[in-house]
Amino acid sequence: QVQLVESGGGLVQPGESLRLSCVGSGTIFSFPTMGWYRQAPGKQRELVAQITDGSPAYYVDSVKGRFTISRGSTKNTVYLQMNSLKPEDTADYYCNAGYKISDYWGRGTRVTVSS
Repeated sequence: QVQLVESGGGLVQPGESLRLSCVGSGTIFSFPTMGWYRQAPGKQRELVAQITDGSPAYYVDSVKGRFTISRGSTKNTVYLQMNSLKPEDTADYYCNAGYKISDYWGRGTRVTVSS
């Protein structure tokens, strides 16, 4: 059994920052790939940022220069530093982890950017 638990979402004003965290627990202690997806109301889920061992981090164009993905010292943790938040960043953010042919998901944390 693998669990991913996100935290750090909330309500912020445009221009402010948030840091999302995701911690994995269970039978897998190290995930080669971890990332963050988001789903805004009425829209499809999209990959926001992803980090894979030995590869440059990926960012969707709309967050480049504002968001930074990083791993913890143990490879079952991933963070998303979100700066200069915009109303269009409002969404439910989901942690994702890949291990061999399996994909794991957290339950999501809501980010609302509004004045």
